[in-house]
Amino acid sequence: MPKIHLAPLLSLAAGTLGLVALDRLSSLSAAGWTAGFLYLVVSDGLLARGLHRSGMSEIGWGNWATTLRSTLVALVTALVATSFTAPVPVALLTVLAAVSLALDAVDGWLARRTHSVSDLGARFDMEVDAFLLLVLSAYLAPELGWWVLLIGLLRYAFVVAGWLLPWMRATLPPRYWRKVVTAVAGIALVAAASGILPPWASAGAVLIALALLVESFGRDVLWLFARRHRSTARPAAGQKTKGAVR
Repeated sequence: MPKIHLAPLLSLAAGTLGLVALDRLSSLSAAGWTAGFLYLVVSDGLLARGLHRSGMSEIGWGNWATTLRSTLVALVTALVATSFTAPVPVALLTVLAAVSLALDAVDGWLARRTHSVSDLGARFDMEVDAFLLLVLSAYLAPELGWWVLLIGLLRYAFVVAGWLLPWMRATLPPRYWRKVVTAVAGIALVAAASGILPPWASAGAVLIALALLVESFGRDVLWLFARRHRSTARPAAGQKTKGAVR
């Protein structure tokens, strides 16, 4: 009988309760409920499948922290989807996103400290980072311009390119700069979303974040292209690109 991991189930339950609480504090739209709950179902389903396929007996403290981050991202997603048709509490959205970003500095440290480093943990961390950037950039796009969406879409464009070009699926060497750039982008988006910066400063911070991401992705693409004839491509599902490997 396959082992049942509690983390995905607890995340789904906690996230659902969180959505109920958000709805009490500030009514969520139908789109907000749908987006938040759909994210929970998909992310926790993929986590459960990954844990089953990896054969991990324990999820590890680092993955528990990432699971908490993912649950918070579901709440941010619900608020952002609601914001397109109704006002939402900016302070609440900012706090939830900021806590999720802060936990990003914790999960990898916990994994290393407790000797529970894994490829699954690195991939899970990376995907949570990528989706939070996408959601925050979508929130800011109506105000700053739709170019902001490039911040959230770069990671997914990289994945799609890997489906089309086999040499793009090769495993990249670890590079800490990727993690730094992702953190800078997240901080810039949260600061801009908070409304504490004047419009010109928000646009400038987000533009700098976009430039750093383009440089980071571009460097990886050039590295892969230069080795396209000598690297053995892996399936896209196992691809490790952006994000820190714990």
